[in-house]
Amino acid sequence: MARLREPRRFLQVVAGPRQVGKTTMVAQALARLPDLPAHSASADSPGLQPLSWVAAQWEQGRALAARQGTAVLVLDEVQKIPRWTDEVKRLWDEDTRARRDLRVVVLGSTPLLIERGLTESLAGRFEFTRLAHWSFAEMRDAFGFTLEQYVFFGGYPGAAPLVHDERRWADYVRDALVETTIGKDVLLMAPVHKPALLRRVFDLACRYSGQVLSCTTMLGTLQDAGNTTTLAHYLDLLAGAGMVCGLQNVAGQAVRQRASSPKLQVFNTAFMGALAVHDGYGFARVRADPALWGRLVESAVGAQLLAWLPAGAHGSGTLGYWREGARGVDFVVCRGDETWALKVESGRARDGLPGLDAFAAAFPGVRPLVVGTGGMALERWFEAPFFEG
Repeated sequence: MARLREPRRFLQVVAGPRQVGKTTMVAQALARLPDLPAHSASADSPGLQPLSWVAAQWEQGRALAARQGTAVLVLDEVQKIPRWTDEVKRLWDEDTRARRDLRVVVLGSTPLLIERGLTESLAGRFEFTRLAHWSFAEMRDAFGFTLEQYVFFGGYPGAAPLVHDERRWADYVRDALVETTIGKDVLLMAPVHKPALLRRVFDLACRYSGQVLSCTTMLGTLQDAGNTTTLAHYLDLLAGAGMVCGLQNVAGQAVRQRASSPKLQVFNTAFMGALAVHDGYGFARVRADPALWGRLVESAVGAQLLAWLPAGAHGSGTLGYWREGARGVDFVVCRGDETWALKVESGRARDGLPGLDAFAAAFPGVRPLVVGTGGMALERWFEAPFFEG
């Protein structure tokens, strides 16, 4: 709201995964700015909109600004239009030269694709606002979630009212979130020759979130999997859509880091919970299984770290893991000149301290932290970024 009130200076770009509240947030902001007339349009249709769609919507915004003196143009899901950044750059620069007071907000639900276009064509012309999956504090305040509910059901606000009917909730996550994101976003990011394999990679990453799997091992679990390069590429696409990713092992040399086996990590534990429900494991059964619950807790911590430390050009740090033989730490956070080593303890039979000691010896100056049993309480840790307190 503050940026929209300012004199026209930058494009405002809002990006994040699907169904985290981008469109709702912008609509609420505009509703509180009645002195700023707005024209909003969305490119989220079953097929691709032509490039002329951008110019057509822009002309409507210009007409509104001409009548009212100023106006806001909101373009939603703009990443679906090929070469949209070139057209937006042309129109924005025309308005700048003509001194038109048309303020523009661009929304997109594929952060990686949005950032590629911005850095290539719109450098110096935009401000970026990133929305992540909802945190525990947000789900607790808005929907009354307990910490255990948040670990299992994750941070999708649209699905929250359905958690008391687990099957219905799981179907919604699969059909309205997973399939929509893969079908409408991921398959638009780059050519995907095997869409069925892409979906199996996503399924595998959810089932093994929190575990280290080499691409060779993943090949052995997938039929018609192609090669390791294909799997790594599909993981990158899924990461760009805010679904799952493969964290890299921290080592002294970047080459070793890139060559390491990835630790699979979901961006939202709702994916794991929905899969468990479809497999016949509801919330109560998973909570009673120390091994399953431990993986969910660790994945929830990792998902929160991904929200705090978004990947990409506008990120504020890097996230990985460390493994040397039988010793390791669950997460390594590098932020500025600080490095944090985290072990997540959920009560299952694990001993995290030797791994922390070994990592501290290999990387002097690291700041160790145990999250959960025997360390910082999970609820306290989820309240705010640990590196700001």
